[in-house]
Amino acid sequence: MEKLIGPFTQIIPLTGLPLKGALKDEQLHIIPQGGVLVGDGLILAVGDFEEIRKANPRVQIEEIEGGQVLLPGFIDCHTHICFAGNRAKDYALRIAGKTYLEIAQSGGGIWDTVTQTRAADENTLINLLMQRANRHLAEGVTTIEVKSGYGLSLEEELKQLRAIRAASTQTKAHLVSTCLAAHMVPKDFIGSQQEYLDNVVNELLPVIKKENLTNRIDIFIEQSAFSADNALVYLNKAKRMGFDVTIHADQFTPSGSVVAVIAGAVSADHLETSGEAEIRLLANSNTVAVTLPGASLGLGMPYAPARKLLDAGACLAIASDWNPGSAPMGDLLMEVAVMSAAEKLCAAEVFAGLTYRAAAALKINNRGILAQGMLADMQAYPCADYREILYYQGKMKPSRVWVGGNY
Repeated sequence: MEKLIGPFTQIIPLTGLPLKGALKDEQLHIIPQGGVLVGDGLILAVGDFEEIRKANPRVQIEEIEGGQVLLPGFIDCHTHICFAGNRAKDYALRIAGKTYLEIAQSGGGIWDTVTQTRAADENTLINLLMQRANRHLAEGVTTIEVKSGYGLSLEEELKQLRAIRAASTQTKAHLVSTCLAAHMVPKDFIGSQQEYLDNVVNELLPVIKKENLTNRIDIFIEQSAFSADNALVYLNKAKRMGFDVTIHADQFTPSGSVVAVIAGAVSADHLETSGEAEIRLLANSNTVAVTLPGASLGLGMPYAPARKLLDAGACLAIASDWNPGSAPMGDLLMEVAVMSAAEKLCAAEVFAGLTYRAAAALKINNRGILAQGMLADMQAYPCADYREILYYQGKMKPSRVWVGGNY
């Protein structure tokens, strides 16, 4: 059944904007007193509310009262929300002065969450994941990438990926899974980095392919995880098997972004230590640069150089990195609003990074803008001017969220 939703004081469709480079708020197309005609989960028309109503006199109306600004649903293209337990102990150590590597070496860090996640059964993981996904959805995030990486064995990684698939059928949010079996070499694996990665390629990836659990492979390139050389070999093997690849890059030391560009990765995520050379390399490639302000806030680190990346011409997406260790907050809008003040990103750049540019980081082309033929994934904020959304630094949450046109 077709339905006309509106009128909205402003609709910000984010149409007609480039995929790469800096933006200005003056480039935003603003539809005053607008409406959206939806049907079968898709947008059929976007424009003046009264004009659409007159052209469709028998259409059902979902009336919006009061001042409301409509945006596309946000797309969080990097999360780790399939996990059990928490790392409050790690956080206490961090704010007392311990570094990420020191905490990991003392038994905390990723391995702590691996231990807690392995102890949880699949149904527990499904329920925990659904709680987090539904909270994200209520805050305007309609598409959520979810990584494994807290199993780090054949059966435990499969448990996580199967839990993500099962949860995707039980939440209205769209979940996109990614295999991060290359998060670190598990402490109970006897062998080298390369031997562990070979084991993943030979034993795990064929099962993932057979069960169609994901088409995305990720790896963490860092001193505490995997070397650039080993990662490149692994990524090339995964690509030959038909997987898209992405990389945790340049978080504590640079090198991962170089591998991302060489490997033709869909995205390079983190980038806190990216320098001028890495920025130019990413800007001149088709790899999406994904910044993760939640990790900077959680670790007390500088933000990734978002302003420089945009000015150099990169495609910049922004994601939460919601995870139990370095980014436990999981409030995407708050994180990006605070980062935008520090990095001097205008509203157009922020909203682009949370919508159609984030969709590019997932190789998804049917969402992220409000236009005919796109998914009717939308969110409305209780204000009359889109500039108020970032002004309140995440305290203003959406009043309504639609997935496929349904509220």
